[in-house]
Amino acid sequence: MNQIFALFRLNYHNQYYSAFGDNPNSENLAKKLWLDTLDNFSSETIYLAARNVIAESEYLPTLNRMITECRKLVFFPGLPDPRQAYLEACNKNSPKIQQTWSHAIVYLAGRDCGWFYLAKTPEYQALTEFKKVYAKYSNGLQTGETYNISNANPKTISKFQVPNKAEAKKHLTSIKEMFD
Repeated sequence: MNQIFALFRLNYHNQYYSAFGDNPNSENLAKKLWLDTLDNFSSETIYLAARNVIAESEYLPTLNRMITECRKLVFFPGLPDPRQAYLEACNKNSPKIQQTWSHAIVYLAGRDCGWFYLAKTPEYQALTEFKKVYAKYSNGLQTGETYNISNANPKTISKFQVPNKAEAKKHLTSIKEMFD
């Protein structure tokens, strides 16, 4: 736990000292609480979770955030972080449903955001929206939901066929009658 708090002190210097100050008692109490709460996770898992939090967040993490991150590493080891998932969703070829995905929720988050939106919107905007949707699916995984990508082929769009003149005239006449 000392190593984790040292990482936090280095990465979140001002926030860390605002939270704990120079008082070793409050820091030791926090370490004890974290150690007691996170004791069912291995020290390697806690360390990796701390590294993930540091990479993703500008703010000193709460104990709840660390628990969530540890659970994600233990229960969903292949799950990419939100930015990796965003990049995967943006870089897959079409048709998206036929591609191989690192996890179903990457595809589902991309689909829910909209493939066109992800392709045409600047990353700083699209990533923010993608993270919200991805977090919804990640939270669902943590509560036990399962997600699958439908293997059904997307609907094929039939080519537009130009009607012959007689059919076109008949259709036009029926439209005119609607307005008379």
